Amino acid sequence: MGYRDVYENWQADPEAFWMKAAEAIDWDKAPTKALFDENAPLYEWFSDAKVNTCYNAVDRHVENGRGEQTAIIYDSPITHTKREISYVELRNRVASLAGALRAKGVEKGDRVIIYMPMIPEALEAMLACARIGAVHSVVFGGFAANELAVRIDDATPKAIIAASCGLEPNRVVHYKPLVDGAIELAEHKPDFCVILQREQEVAELIEGRDFNWHGFQYGVEPAECVPVEGNHPAYILYTSGTTGAPKGVVRHTAGHLVALNWTMKNIYNVDPGDVFWAASDVGWVVGHSYICYAPLIHGNTTIVFEGKPVGTPDAGTFWRVIEEHNVKSFFTAPTAFRAVKREDPTGEFVKKYDLSCLDQVFLAGERADPDTIIWAQDQLGKPVIDHWWQTELGYPGVCNPVGIELLDVKLGSPSVPLPGYEMKILDDDGNELPKGELGAIAIKLPLPPGTLPTLWNAEDRYRKSYLNTFPGYYETGDAGMIDEDGYLYIMARTDDVINVAGHRLSTGGMEEVLAAHPDVAECAVIGVTDQLKGQLPMGFVCLNKGTTTSEEDVIKGCVKLVREKIGPVAAFKLCTVVDRLPKTRSGKILRGIMVKIADSAEYKMPATIDDPVILDEIKEALKPMGYAKG
Repeated sequence: MGYRDVYENWQADPEAFWMKAAEAIDWDKAPTKALFDENAPLYEWFSDAKVNTCYNAVDRHVENGRGEQTAIIYDSPITHTKREISYVELRNRVASLAGALRAKGVEKGDRVIIYMPMIPEALEAMLACARIGAVHSVVFGGFAANELAVRIDDATPKAIIAASCGLEPNRVVHYKPLVDGAIELAEHKPDFCVILQREQEVAELIEGRDFNWHGFQYGVEPAECVPVEGNHPAYILYTSGTTGAPKGVVRHTAGHLVALNWTMKNIYNVDPGDVFWAASDVGWVVGHSYICYAPLIHGNTTIVFEGKPVGTPDAGTFWRVIEEHNVKSFFTAPTAFRAVKREDPTGEFVKKYDLSCLDQVFLAGERADPDTIIWAQDQLGKPVIDHWWQTELGYPGVCNPVGIELLDVKLGSPSVPLPGYEMKILDDDGNELPKGELGAIAIKLPLPPGTLPTLWNAEDRYRKSYLNTFPGYYETGDAGMIDEDGYLYIMARTDDVINVAGHRLSTGGMEEVLAAHPDVAECAVIGVTDQLKGQLPMGFVCLNKGTTTSEEDVIKGCVKLVREKIGPVAAFKLCTVVDRLPKTRSGKILRGIMVKIADSAEYKMPATIDDPVILDEIKEALKPMGYAKG
């Protein structure tokens, strides 16, 4: 069946579609039905089932005779370390850690915070929690103590599992003092901490509270898998909220298993045994879904990469990993490709490696501008697939479903809705807009299995954040349009649609134009306050390495391009060259903060910011244009 057949198959009978997908999971007690809608609009999936995530991700592959297959490849150009862990070795390691947690009193339903870098032990900690029915909450390693404290108070964990340190290309990030500081700040105190001592830094342990990862597990009975209810929380993942207070996205166990397993073949086009690599971090949803759970549930080999797209050691590190480990399907963020393109615009590093094993590349996390996709297609000679999803959704909602059928690629669009997702474009009053018109992107309820059923301890906030604006729909917070062929275009966050003298314009559309300038490596457009027109667009551009064009000429060229492609209505005249853009650690550009700086408004330093110094650089770049006066 082609994409259209599969989508219509889901539309015709969603219950049958998801029950069929559920057959690929090993259940302790199979579900009697898929959708539970008694508490609509708070829907649940496969709630009456009993199942264990760790069993499905690890043990069943061992029992099915594939224990010697590699489950995890660890590749760290920072420490010059490479190792492989088979499924049988992973099972033994996870069972041992789970047994040690259980021996210390961690039981089904208890929360455990995991605060670790990109090492295999991070996945082992996640799986060990799942094995005994504990609910993990991974917090990005290196998050500030006060931000970690907020998450400790919200999740009230019985234990914290951390590493002594994380590693950046030129520095050691001291994790243990951050953990100690967070516990001191938090009102809730965990019963104990487990610390993995890395050779780059051995942390001081607090007697009675802290345990060494290895000693902690010594002589303990390994744990078996504990079956949990279908609606038992698998994990809590905090996503930044507009109020500054993080939102704890909850993931129910059964729907998570069914949906993620379905995506591996239908979207990413891999079969069990193939090597799949998502170049992300376990602190983000991509790390949960596509470094840890989905590849292992599906029986793939997953890669845990501790490095950067450039600088560890060069812009060829992605291609080296792909060649060396025989990667079939690769997933990264557009911002990573832009970093590589900036260092290697003509693809000299690409030519050094044999990428014949690679079938396709997937991009998500930020809008993938056409220029970046074209560059990647030209250099790699492979399909480059943009796709769209969110932390809340847990897996793609809009994508070119390569495993079902490779559809025509339309640059600037992540393609079409996947089964489970009925996308609508709505105006401010909730009316559906005609094809081609810009509006709020909403998803008709119920959301499919594996998406968030609620927020942790915050049902009212869940309703207010996602359900109340458009009754009967989930509000994505993104703006865009749908074309005549049903392709969705994500143009901006809803608050990035600016109003210039009464015209609603997408900053994302302007970014696409700027990115097409031959000297521009990366860019961002924001809307700044203007007394006459309400708002004006302002562009920030980073230049390609080795460009010989003057900054003045680049700016003139950018202004001219926007005028030609979007028209005088955009009133695009404000543009500046900067060395770098402020981003989160996952690569999202902090446009909202940039707006506040430009408008001299107060702002809260985002917990996820990669380097706070960049905000001062942005401020200095704005001052000559008469902005950032505060």
